[in-house]
Amino acid sequence: MEFKIAQIAGLLSAEVVGNPDGVINTVCKIEEGVPGGLTFLANPKYTHYIYETKATAAIVNLSFQPEKPVPCTLIKVPDAYVAFAKLLDFYNQSKRHKPGISQHACIAESAKIGKNVYIGEFVSVGENVVIGDDCQIFPHVCLGDHVRVGCDTTLNSGVKVYAECEIGNHCIIHAGAVIGADGFGFAPKDGDFIKVPQIGNVRIEDNVEIGANTCIDRSTMGSTIIHKNVKLDNLIQIAHNVEIGEASAFAAQTGVAGSAKIGKHCIIGGQGAVAGHITVGDGVMVGAQSGVSHSIKGGQIVLGSPAIPFGEEKRLIIYRKKLPELYKRVDELEKKLSKNE
Repeated sequence: MEFKIAQIAGLLSAEVVGNPDGVINTVCKIEEGVPGGLTFLANPKYTHYIYETKATAAIVNLSFQPEKPVPCTLIKVPDAYVAFAKLLDFYNQSKRHKPGISQHACIAESAKIGKNVYIGEFVSVGENVVIGDDCQIFPHVCLGDHVRVGCDTTLNSGVKVYAECEIGNHCIIHAGAVIGADGFGFAPKDGDFIKVPQIGNVRIEDNVEIGANTCIDRSTMGSTIIHKNVKLDNLIQIAHNVEIGEASAFAAQTGVAGSAKIGKHCIIGGQGAVAGHITVGDGVMVGAQSGVSHSIKGGQIVLGSPAIPFGEEKRLIIYRKKLPELYKRVDELEKKLSKNE
């Protein structure tokens, strides 16, 4: 695909400094620019590359003022990183969008399929499933009975959605994710375990993205809820009856135990863990590999296991580094004292 710089600027409502008729046919890193390439400059550490890049055009912030001649055309926008992300999404959507329903898909007669939907090979669609307009359902996806999928949602290969779960509009669920498997509910009895039936579902709201091989368990009763604009990385476990507030983001290998409530705009670093039946307030940031074992009020930054306020953990890190020196001093003092006895 080819676009003139003027067309790209029009999509972004941007200002062009240079040749608006230049032709773009690829995207590239600023340090690896090629003729016909479009790049961007958002991180000041990469500014020196813009004076030597071979890219045809670069998206830059409106505030960028070159200190010497720039070899490429500049496309100036309020936020270069956001603008470049929008263009990549536009390119990705135009490339990925497929039409039609494969003859090898298995679709129940009671299912309702919207307009302009793609359903790939060996997809299984159960009874009374509803799929909205403009959805992309890639090969080997399985939708259980009574599942509802909103409009313009993409389910990548191998996604499994158990019965009665709900997925909103404009969602992306990556390969291998499992939505609605049983929550881990067992009652101990006489040295054994009795399974507690999990009769609830999972409800995913609009604009949610769920990473590859992430698992979100159905609730015992009611719903496990993922609110709008949540972003979950790969290999994450969300247990039964968890609720995640809107616009929260969790990095890979995070685990959230049953009935935990996570507020809005929270961030959890990789391999973070949240214990069950606790509440994490709005805007909390949890550092990588931290374990949240108790409820946390909103707006805090916590680190460590068990997770404590960042400032406290930072001091403890310094103290722990001094432990070998302290041990040596105490050992020497004990030897001196023993000689004086």
